[in-house]
Amino acid sequence: MDARTQPAEGRLKYWLPAIAWAIWISWASTDMFSANHTSRFIIPVLHWLLPHASAETLEKLHFLIRKTAHLTEYFVFSCLLLRGVRGKQRGWQIRWALAALAMAAGYSALDEFHQSFVASRTASPWDSALDTTGAAAAQFVLWLWFRLHSRIRSNVENEVAPAVRD
Repeated sequence: MDARTQPAEGRLKYWLPAIAWAIWISWASTDMFSANHTSRFIIPVLHWLLPHASAETLEKLHFLIRKTAHLTEYFVFSCLLLRGVRGKQRGWQIRWALAALAMAAGYSALDEFHQSFVASRTASPWDSALDTTGAAAAQFVLWLWFRLHSRIRSNVENEVAPAVRD
């Protein structure tokens, strides 16, 4: 039975983590996670860690942390989307990766559009590009991961049952 003929309940379990993460991304796009709100707890922590840093430096670090969050949340999202796309199959395939990347990029664009309606947020194509970069980085890391593991598995199998040589 392939993924298309598998019952919806069976396929849904592979998609639930990506759906939950998409909900998290949407929630993080609300006023609650605006720069004004996150600065209320990030700046004091940074000031505690770096007591001699200037206010300008702390603001730049706050900005960097927020942009790193974009990369990270879409890195994770892309991994979860790959899980949903491939279903019960294993490994990594370029078509799965491209599908996951396209979904992440599309969701990022929708998320930025959503932010254009939140007074304390700004919609930015640069943030969407950053999100898509995080998603692409995830697929690259997953490709390396599965490639490395297939080589290790191949080496172990060759040691256990070496090929017959003429």
